[in-house]
Amino acid sequence: MLALVALLGGCSRPEPRPAPAAPQPASVSPSPTPAPVSPPTPTPGERLPGFVVLTDLDPRIHADIRYATPHNFVGRPITGYREPLCLLTRKAAEALRRVQDAALAGGHSLKVYDCYRPQPAVDDFVAWSKRPGEQQTKAEFYPDVAKNRLFAEGYIGAPTAHSRGSTMDLTLVDEPAASQPPYRAGQPLVACTAPPGQRFADNSIDMGTGFDCFDSRAHTADPRITGTARDNRRLLQRLMTDAGFVNYDREWWHYSLRDEPYPDTFFTAPVARSSVG
Repeated sequence: MLALVALLGGCSRPEPRPAPAAPQPASVSPSPTPAPVSPPTPTPGERLPGFVVLTDLDPRIHADIRYATPHNFVGRPITGYREPLCLLTRKAAEALRRVQDAALAGGHSLKVYDCYRPQPAVDDFVAWSKRPGEQQTKAEFYPDVAKNRLFAEGYIGAPTAHSRGSTMDLTLVDEPAASQPPYRAGQPLVACTAPPGQRFADNSIDMGTGFDCFDSRAHTADPRITGTARDNRRLLQRLMTDAGFVNYDREWWHYSLRDEPYPDTFFTAPVARSSVG
């Protein structure tokens, strides 16, 4: 059977369900810590019903699945990411294909960083958060936020909407897309808030910060983001909103399908082609 997941212990608040909201100020207050509840054990052979591999449905969309690589805020591949794939419910993937059509009409393409995220990956994030000595990527991903505040300030959610299969992290790239230099383990780290050309050379158009930047400047409507970066965020938001997605206002890259098919189910199957039913 497919497992349903309740709130994990050790985290500050669940990620909110999609709902329209006015932009919030840069500072946020922590929420109460939920009562600990044991997560389920993944079921061998579990499938994700009605899910697809996004690039099978629309090969025009680029993918840079960071949690299958060492280039992420933990600094190593994350539990549950067996293959660098974007898995989504078919409904969300078809809506994203409509976004891609609109983006291409304006000379851009979508690029996804993360899509379905299995519950064991969330457990991995929670366990990592409790090990204060593991901060090898702090200089890039959370240079100005204490590690023990990442859940309280809403930058990591447990449970997360990603585990329901209709949420994704994404950006826009110019089309045709420029090449992106590969990440090299041990390369000097630069803050994700640094200007483009100084931070990691992602081929995304300028969004004001890098992906997974745990900083208030990554809030979608942060007033310090102006000019081209502000316009680019608004373009992505308009394209996604027109197709039925809702933005999480603390992360310019994070969108959920408003009318998602599994609003109360948190899946555990790994990110792998074999998980697609």
